[in-house]
Amino acid sequence: MKRNHNFYTNLAFNLAEKNLGKTGDNPSVGCIVVKKNSVISSGETSVKGRPHAEFNALNKKLNFRDSDIYTTLEPCTHYGLTPPCTNIIIKKKIKNLFFCFNDPDKRTYRKSIKILNKSNVRVKQISLKKNNFYESYFLNKKKKFPYIDAKIAISRDNYTINKNSKWITNIRSRKITHLLRSRYDCILSTSSTINKDNSLLNCRIEGLNKPQSDLIIIDRNLKLKKKLKLFDLINQRKTYIFTSSKNKKKISYFKKMKIKIIQFDYLYKKNDFENLFKTIFLLGKRRIFIEAGVIFLNKLIDFELINNLFIFKSNIILKQRGIGKFKSPKKIRKSNLVNVNLDNDNLYKVRIR
Repeated sequence: MKRNHNFYTNLAFNLAEKNLGKTGDNPSVGCIVVKKNSVISSGETSVKGRPHAEFNALNKKLNFRDSDIYTTLEPCTHYGLTPPCTNIIIKKKIKNLFFCFNDPDKRTYRKSIKILNKSNVRVKQISLKKNNFYESYFLNKKKKFPYIDAKIAISRDNYTINKNSKWITNIRSRKITHLLRSRYDCILSTSSTINKDNSLLNCRIEGLNKPQSDLIIIDRNLKLKKKLKLFDLINQRKTYIFTSSKNKKKISYFKKMKIKIIQFDYLYKKNDFENLFKTIFLLGKRRIFIEAGVIFLNKLIDFELINNLFIFKSNIILKQRGIGKFKSPKKIRKSNLVNVNLDNDNLYKVRIR
């Protein structure tokens, strides 16, 4: 029977997607183990990045001899906090390894093939078209810069605020927003947006809500209210406030709540925003999801600092009830439409840079 490599590879990517945004510096990898055309084990990179997917799949009391494994990324070959995954692949007498992407980490890049071949493990790279799963990981490694996506909700006539309601889009769109939040290690917003919406800015989908993404608040003048819903989650995630304020009393108040205060000078030019995100990268944040007002968002779009913009578009026409009209940076085409059932809402994914 001819083996369908793409089938098992897609299964591996489905596993990798589970912990996307939850594995820290390490990439989220999926691993499928196949023997006699049946899946006998699987694994994905653990939350916080360790153990790795291959170890999780093979560290079981099973006979793996002459099995094949499918991984989304080249197995690691170096010793770090854990031994290299090539060790357990060799130890378990794996026959064939099929992987999709080379790991840009210099300690591993293109090394696993040589190491495994010497131990009689045959290695083959599978080419996948239009698969950008590791785009954020590659950017992190190459540029030492976080991957940045954003979302905005607009009415049919492109307003971002409904005078008569907190919501513009429906509950299905809001559920997808929760799903998106689960795929990033950091959510970024502004004090003005948070004060107005009093949102929790968390994921509330069972099974995807742990760990919660950390929260970064841009609050230049320290205008953040002291009584907000998001403070109920202070022990479930790390919270940071970036501010230019020297208000000692309010800084002391937030510090007592275990909120990290980080000083910055200003945010005007592109270089200012780049320095902001470099600082966030040094905090260990690799994938950022931005939920902020149209003014802040438009600056990031103009400076081309956003990779993808998710636009939730309602079928509601607001007219005089609408505030804050959004001008899309690019014409929204049918090709930008995401195939998901949101009743009368639509979701578009627009590439910015």
